[in-house]
Amino acid sequence: MPALHFLDSARREFTYYRGLGEKTFAQLPDGDLFREPAPGNNSIAMIVKHMHGNMMSRWTDLLTTDGEKPWRQREAEFENDLGTRAELIARWNEGWACLFAAVDPLSPTDLERIVHIRTEPHTVVQAITRQLAHLPYHVGQIVLIGKLFRGEEFRSLSIPKGGTQAFNKAKGM
Repeated sequence: MPALHFLDSARREFTYYRGLGEKTFAQLPDGDLFREPAPGNNSIAMIVKHMHGNMMSRWTDLLTTDGEKPWRQREAEFENDLGTRAELIARWNEGWACLFAAVDPLSPTDLERIVHIRTEPHTVVQAITRQLAHLPYHVGQIVLIGKLFRGEEFRSLSIPKGGTQAFNKAKGM
């Protein structure tokens, strides 16, 4: 039963972090999605392109091919060449769809199967855990950039500053 709980938990965490990114996109004008926070730093669009490339590579044919596909162009993921919000959202959605198409059908018996990432063997649990570290790292970057650009106008995605007591009270604490 713990394996089933792991899969359910992983799906919930992936969904949660996807939502944080989407809530951040919704608060930003189009131009901020493509603006670098400082010279030489990744824009939100570049981070999305990188996440897309990573998810497509890792989760396409998860159980049968190496997670670093020969068709992946990782260096190109860091070129700021997406032009519209629609393009950015399409990449975002395609990456997540690929991930969930691979994770959703997994069963507890799949979790100990061996997959490879850059020729290194990983159990499926390790591959999922690796992705649960990598994607939230980048979503955190997206949220931080959004906060930097919006400043005081950014609506908190968790408990806002000064809101802990009210939040805890609402939870019956």
